[in-house]
Amino acid sequence: MAHLYLSAAHKSSGKTTIAVGLAAALSERGLSVQTFKKGPDYIDPMWLQRAARRPCYNLDYNVQSGAEISATFATQMQDTALGLIEGNKGLFDGLDVQGSDSNAALAKLLGAPVILVIDCEGMTRGIAPLVLGYRAFDPEIAIKGLILNHVGGSRHEAKLRAALETYTDVPVLGAIQRDQMLTVQERHLGLTTPVETDALDDVIQRISACVSAGVDLDALLEIAEAAPQPRAERQPQPASPSNPDIRVAVARDAAFGFYYADDLEALTAAGAELVPFDTLSDTALPDVDGLLLGGGFPETQMAALEANALLRAGIKTALESGLPAYAECGGLMYLCRSLAWNGERREMVGAIPADAVMNARPQGRGYAKFEERPGLPWPKAVSETRQATTLPAHEFHYASLQNLPEETVFAYDVKRGAGIDGRHDGIVIGNLLANFMHLRDTAANHWTARFAAFVRANK
Repeated sequence: MAHLYLSAAHKSSGKTTIAVGLAAALSERGLSVQTFKKGPDYIDPMWLQRAARRPCYNLDYNVQSGAEISATFATQMQDTALGLIEGNKGLFDGLDVQGSDSNAALAKLLGAPVILVIDCEGMTRGIAPLVLGYRAFDPEIAIKGLILNHVGGSRHEAKLRAALETYTDVPVLGAIQRDQMLTVQERHLGLTTPVETDALDDVIQRISACVSAGVDLDALLEIAEAAPQPRAERQPQPASPSNPDIRVAVARDAAFGFYYADDLEALTAAGAELVPFDTLSDTALPDVDGLLLGGGFPETQMAALEANALLRAGIKTALESGLPAYAECGGLMYLCRSLAWNGERREMVGAIPADAVMNARPQGRGYAKFEERPGLPWPKAVSETRQATTLPAHEFHYASLQNLPEETVFAYDVKRGAGIDGRHDGIVIGNLLANFMHLRDTAANHWTARFAAFVRANK
């Protein structure tokens, strides 16, 4: 079970671009590459999935125990040649000052050798004490190689290599020179998504070619193949029903696409046939029993969303008629009366009597915790065994809601985070549940089974 962990000294070092290049380059060699992303991020996994041509899975201490992370990793690594885990932020970064939720902790948990991406812009001899400090900070972390990124040219690279060879014993596996053509653009919620990127496969191919030319892939594979084997038991894969008994429409387009791969798999295992539709071009909902609207970037597509008046009207009518629906963040914004951003205001679905407004600064950001209120319409899962009343989630939104009626029914009390009004989240209107918080289907909260049961009960 060859695997490695791609991390960095700090965020925005370019590790996602390099991870995408590695996944694509190694896949082009005929290897089956299984990618993973630490933390709750949606966008990086989209890029990794496209590059490796197979779903990317999140490993997140906030919503998973160490045992569950290990089991998820072992399960998804079945029948693959290489596991590539991309970290978030820097190697030792995390919420806990002791590092229990850091990239380093995850690398240790999975027995993964670390390849450190170093942003070398403006740096020469100073790279040596940086690497020495990272090696010394936690000797249990196996930093097995370096990839030098944003290198200024051959002279710059030579100086960096000389400093590392003189003062450290960490091998340089490659160097990538500065090139704006290799940069995945960032914006208010992180990287742009693959679906919004012109000539996407050409972009990935260009990144792959650059990484192939700049990185010693054979040396990288040798490191991965020498990694110790994780001890976790593989989980039995949930069997998908041969005859699903409910149909759930799932918005998949440039406006909405924030879904976890294993959440969709769990929803399918719960008996749902997932029916994708496009909020920008489809003029009617498919024939379904339920609706799922994930997060995304409705603000960047709001003119096209407004222009598709037939679909907006159809969704509103369906919700008013009792169609069970679940919406997160961007999906919540789409269901409001209007959406305002950058001085523009556009009409949205109007199922939620409020107006979504994009702000200059985040209104909710980071890990969240919530408790369920009596207003939550979903039943407990059949196999519900949890004892905890406070459940984990995360949020990252620049939007806020205005003009929401005082008598609004909420599903959650927010214990950490912002939610909708600082105290509550989860608007309940009829059979609709819509919140800013993002849920993840794990042992702590099997939301997909509950939603599927709710859809089935209202079919």
